[in-house]
Amino acid sequence: MKFSLRKIITLSCGAALLLNVGCTDLDETLYDKITSENYLQTRDDVIRDFLRPFEHGYWSIQGSGLFYAQELPTDELMTPNRDGDWFDGGKYQRLHYHTWTLQDDYTSDMWNALFTGVSLSTNSLQDIENVDINKVGITQEEKEDFVAELRTMRAWFNLRAYDLYRNIPIVTKVKGETVMPAQATPQETFDFIEKELKESIPYLPLRQDLGTTGMGRWTQAGAAALLVRLYLNAEVYTGQTKYAECAAVAQDIIDGKYGNYQLESLWYKPFDYDNSNSSEVIYGFPSTLANTHWHYSEDMYFWMAPHKASNYFGFTNWGDMNTRFALQPGKDVDGNEYSFQLGKPFVKFQKYADDYRLTKYKNLGNSKREGMFLYGYLPYYNNPSELVKSNRGYTLYVRDQVGWFKDAAPETVIADKESNMNHADDNSGIWVAKYPIYPTGDANTIASGFAEIRLAEIYYSLAECKYRAGDKSGAAKLLNEVRKRNYPSGSPSLYNESGSQLTDQEMIDEWGREFLVEGRRRIDLIRWGKFNTGEWWDKKADQDDHTKIYPIGQSVISLNPNIKQNPGY
Repeated sequence: MKFSLRKIITLSCGAALLLNVGCTDLDETLYDKITSENYLQTRDDVIRDFLRPFEHGYWSIQGSGLFYAQELPTDELMTPNRDGDWFDGGKYQRLHYHTWTLQDDYTSDMWNALFTGVSLSTNSLQDIENVDINKVGITQEEKEDFVAELRTMRAWFNLRAYDLYRNIPIVTKVKGETVMPAQATPQETFDFIEKELKESIPYLPLRQDLGTTGMGRWTQAGAAALLVRLYLNAEVYTGQTKYAECAAVAQDIIDGKYGNYQLESLWYKPFDYDNSNSSEVIYGFPSTLANTHWHYSEDMYFWMAPHKASNYFGFTNWGDMNTRFALQPGKDVDGNEYSFQLGKPFVKFQKYADDYRLTKYKNLGNSKREGMFLYGYLPYYNNPSELVKSNRGYTLYVRDQVGWFKDAAPETVIADKESNMNHADDNSGIWVAKYPIYPTGDANTIASGFAEIRLAEIYYSLAECKYRAGDKSGAAKLLNEVRKRNYPSGSPSLYNESGSQLTDQEMIDEWGREFLVEGRRRIDLIRWGKFNTGEWWDKKADQDDHTKIYPIGQSVISLNPNIKQNPGY
């Protein structure tokens, strides 16, 4: 069934009844006036009802801390105190050190955001399950599609909540309900998500059925990819390994059982302005400058740059950028590489020096760019003789270090050797531009859709399953199928097909390179047993592993009598 998610029509958010959150400034609650029985009168009414959870789903990739809670506690990103900016009551430092508390706002906000999605999906699901197809003018096949996509959307919300909190309720109805049910066990939740996805797949469309309107719609491959995520992390979630099941589903996706997908031959194509038609994007959300563009928000990629980097990109529609998220350093103040194995993301890229992504990001005109990182001096897009400055007045020289460099020239050795989360300036830390920010006036600026699931993830998941089963050669070949686009033809950076270079640490590093700043680093470190035991920049090993899951925020606990706090908090 072909219609575009770009044409979403926003509905009221009356489905958030279970969450004690929702729309505000509503003078009256007219439950006796508008119900699903009298609202869903036409096919368009059904489509609007169906699409409502998708709009919230796109917002939820970044809202309420859902992006940074997956990145800042890891060895990848940081939000240090930059000379007085971004201390924010120590919130970001507690994230870095794994010392968060249930009073930290995101511990409640993430829960509410995800269960709003569960509630909206369930509300629409209940509406459409009960609709009279003859009355509203949809076919039985369309109804089955809508139901399957809503069950898959709900599974996606549940899987994310399960990953963050583990002990969550299973919500299957919202109409007439006023409180959440009690939490299920991790195994019960695993089984529920698995069942939802397996039962939905046969009724979901294939990618080729949707054509150019498909981005944002759940397909058979999208649901199968969620099974891959569930099975890959099954040991973390339930204590039971499911690597064989993960490998089987991943292989089916690659073989085309769930639709036709292909890896892009250029590294940047899954992230570029035309990625709504990318053969690699299994599930994503469309974006336009004039309409919705959540991943280009201040909670994600727009504040992953120096303050005035908008002048470097040439994109001035939204004013200055901000220094909220940068890569953790790989070198100390004197330029010496740190000795710890984890972290050092830019150094890990430099291990393979011919990587195209290592080129400094630059807009080339006509909706083209090169490179993925911001470092060194950054000249203005329209005036290369002028260099980007800090909002404190000094000219920036962006480096893979953290300290107070201020106006120091690149080769200068500064006397202040302190380097930690509470001692950074605006030169500190490399920035990432994975999605392009084309100049103001470019026809395709802020037009890249958000790639939530890429075929590359399926290749890497299958490679990990093979590696864990002892098939290093099979793992290396799969990884190289993706990696070869990052290097020149015949590059020595490709893995030897024997798999002899693959170790646990190299697998961890390679997940970090390919999926840098894609909001998955936390679970990868947990799965490899490094999230609590590992050490990286300004971060020692934890005393125990209770922080593998977040606390359920105080406001959620206070307002929901059936919800019990997670162990260790």
